[in-house]
Amino acid sequence: MEGVAGVVHVDQTRRAGHDYSEARRFMTAEANAAALGAFDAGASRVLINDSHADMRNLVLDELDPRVEILSGSLKSASMVEEVAGHDCALFVGYHGAAGTRNAILDHTYAGRVAARVRVGGRVMSETGLNALVCGHYGVPVALVTGDRATCVEATEILGGIETVVVKEAVSRYAARSLHPELARQRIREGARRAVERSATLTPFRLPAPLELEVDLLSTAMGDACELLPETRRLSGLTIGYAAPDAPTLLRVLLAWTLLGASTIP
Repeated sequence: MEGVAGVVHVDQTRRAGHDYSEARRFMTAEANAAALGAFDAGASRVLINDSHADMRNLVLDELDPRVEILSGSLKSASMVEEVAGHDCALFVGYHGAAGTRNAILDHTYAGRVAARVRVGGRVMSETGLNALVCGHYGVPVALVTGDRATCVEATEILGGIETVVVKEAVSRYAARSLHPELARQRIREGARRAVERSATLTPFRLPAPLELEVDLLSTAMGDACELLPETRRLSGLTIGYAAPDAPTLLRVLLAWTLLGASTIP
């Protein structure tokens, strides 16, 4: 939701926020626009995985009736649950990695826990982490939409995929945005192009083992995360794990997130 046109503040992205009901409709419409673009390109099946917060945000009867919807959590593959077997993945409404300047609501998975996430020493966004899981199953990421900083990150990680910039952040909580209707039109067009050229794209992979490191916000979180077997305590605030593959890496990160969050007073 953070990467959707018109969304700039946590009041829009949290269920208890005054503007949440409007923002979830913005999110639904952009997801639907991507699905329509996929169908325009000849897709026979589109699965939309609700991937924000508790993963129960999409207004289902505002989606095209041809789509399938995967909602709710927990999911062991989180935002890319059931990606195996698909021809490509489209990442809609994504946001910048934790620590990215001029990116709306930048964070990586749990902003209350992780200050920075690295794989192989390289800072990794949710785009990169989820693309790694897609790549494990041979599925390329064909489209990323969000603010400009997010799309730049996506291109740096994944190369010449389709991106759609729907807003340009001027700070963490302010952006110049396209009108929602224009954003949806561009997403539909971008999704059509992405699906049409998806067969030419290379899935994103890195050599194993995947060295995962997370900088935490408190030592108490590190204490809790060490409960997960094979977690390495690299410093008071940094933990590490050598994952044999991308799905394992993501599950470890999700487990750390839950363990770390349990220490928040």
